[in-house]
Amino acid sequence: MIDALDATDRHLLSLLQANAREPVATLARQLGLARTTVVARIARLERTGVIAGYGVRLGRAVEAASVRAYCSINVGAKTGVAVMNALKRLPEIEEVSAVSGAFDYLVLLRCADTEQLDALLDHIGMIDGVNHTQTSVVLSRKLDRRAAVA
Repeated sequence: MIDALDATDRHLLSLLQANAREPVATLARQLGLARTTVVARIARLERTGVIAGYGVRLGRAVEAASVRAYCSINVGAKTGVAVMNALKRLPEIEEVSAVSGAFDYLVLLRCADTEQLDALLDHIGMIDGVNHTQTSVVLSRKLDRRAAVA
């Protein structure tokens, strides 16, 4: 389906990624299309799975008041499912990606402070099946195309 997206679909998607709550009338003006055409395009993109849902992006105040880190996790053979089930129960985990290389998963964490991060990393290290972790704390974000519009 991605190949079937035209330039207008891609522009519409970028506008929705910047602000999914933008009124259809505003989107239509920005795209130079009729409101009904924009509604039909959004419905088609949702129906075909190009748009999987809508969510909330945290604002700068929350971003500034939190510590983010990437934790690489190496797991034992045949323990991936159990480790993933344990990770799913941790609300501080924002994203888990299976990756190639020396580690099996790359996990994005968000904590209120370094003490909470330290306790979370201890907890992750104690999960049955976790062999080794390596963590990098995010000092600053240089580019984020998903960030909220200023």
